[in-house]
Amino acid sequence: MGWLERSEERDRAIEAALPHAAVDGWTERALQAGLVGAGFAPDDLGFLFPRGPIEAIEVWSDLVDRRMVERVREMPLGTMRVRDKVAAAVMARLAEVEPHKEAARRALAVLALPVNAPAAARITARTVDSVWRAIGDRSSDFNWYTKRATLAAVYGATLLFWLSDDSPGAERTRAFLDRRIDSLMLIPRLQKRIENVVSRLPDPFRLLGRLRRAT
Repeated sequence: MGWLERSEERDRAIEAALPHAAVDGWTERALQAGLVGAGFAPDDLGFLFPRGPIEAIEVWSDLVDRRMVERVREMPLGTMRVRDKVAAAVMARLAEVEPHKEAARRALAVLALPVNAPAAARITARTVDSVWRAIGDRSSDFNWYTKRATLAAVYGATLLFWLSDDSPGAERTRAFLDRRIDSLMLIPRLQKRIENVVSRLPDPFRLLGRLRRAT
């Protein structure tokens, strides 16, 4: 999967860059404006984000994942069904991104470029693993892979739906998410099909395997 550096400086620079990314896209110009706003020099871009905007997007996604985990830890997970825990965690992550929806839309446009497929895979792998870990998943063997592969499909579809959702509190997104969970995660007869598909999938699922072995 690749190690991703975490630091207070990088987190602060990303947060300052988000308003600029919403207007200018994830460009060096937007990142440099954020650096200045966070008290850094524009030339610090190469030091904080050596791979430029795509690395900055990865750092932002990782920051959002961490904050989602913090939100989930405040929830009464012990009284919730697994499907409700998953839905709550996904919605918590979307709520974390809500103030920066346009920046998220611009980030997805960058990640959709073929050249950025590896970064998109890493981001997906980290996010779905963070969700399962946040809700206390202790699965092993192939079940570990199927849960994350299935959630990747659920989360990806939900994220795209959420980008065009203007309902109060993202109510329509929550309803969409619930339907996706019901259809893709809770139907036992799909499990064998999922296992067969996952066994042939490329990244991010090989990445998930490396992540599991590293933890």
